[in-house]
Amino acid sequence: MARNSHERRVERQLLFILMPSLALLLAFVIYPAVYSVYLSFTNEALTGAAALRPRFVGLRNYMRLFNDAKFWNALLVTFFFVIGSAVIGQFVLGLVSAMALRRRIHFGRIFSSLILLPNAAPEVVAGFMWISMLAGGEHATLSRIVMFFGVTPADWLQVFPLTMIIVVNTWRGIATAMILLTAGLSTIPDEIYEAARMDGATPSQMFRRITLPLMMPTILLYMLISAVSTIAVFGLVYALTRGGPSGATEVISIYIYNQSFTAFQLGYGAAVAVVALIISLLLGIAYVRAMKVEV
Repeated sequence: MARNSHERRVERQLLFILMPSLALLLAFVIYPAVYSVYLSFTNEALTGAAALRPRFVGLRNYMRLFNDAKFWNALLVTFFFVIGSAVIGQFVLGLVSAMALRRRIHFGRIFSSLILLPNAAPEVVAGFMWISMLAGGEHATLSRIVMFFGVTPADWLQVFPLTMIIVVNTWRGIATAMILLTAGLSTIPDEIYEAARMDGATPSQMFRRITLPLMMPTILLYMLISAVSTIAVFGLVYALTRGGPSGATEVISIYIYNQSFTAFQLGYGAAVAVVALIISLLLGIAYVRAMKVEV
């Protein structure tokens, strides 16, 4: 009986400690998500008659959405953006960095500090910094580099817009990948590698047969976090290209912004946001199912 009363008291104390976090979660995550779902079924707008008297329109926004070529273009651009920067760029470079730091290398602390440095600058600040590097003309940083090798400079954000934002977002996210993957590597006992070396395993065989299988839970977790966070990237892309040229870099977050605050159609923008939320939830469900299979 005393034990039960003690457990209830501990539970109340834990609930009291968690209440500020729960309140913030309710105010800044749950309520906006629920309100966005409500808006998606209305014709709410920032101007016109709909701004004064919004009304319920049912699934009209969703019907319009799935027949909107610009929406499908935004989804396609977002897909390539996530695959290029999160799945390929950040994961590969983050894994290489994590494996390099696992070994004793000269200036290892300086190396890790340089990788962490991109996170010191906010998204918009980093975006404007890269604009000066990728701008057209002979005085831009990248143009000077390619001119040194005899290549004609170009306006990189106009000629290769999607490639450039993938490169910049990869640069921003390597640190997160490195930290998570380093944590995954640290859970693998060194004795396993020593036993494999005694059996004559090559480094590539140890990587394929030991490192990747044992790191799979960490890799799946990283893929989930990286994909969801990349889908939500806004400030960096907006600072670099604002979704241009001609929608070439209009990822789903930029499309939501344009429909909500440039076209002033809050209801339609909310419908797009709900679809993006559903995609993120599906990624989370896929991760949970994959983890159950691993167990």
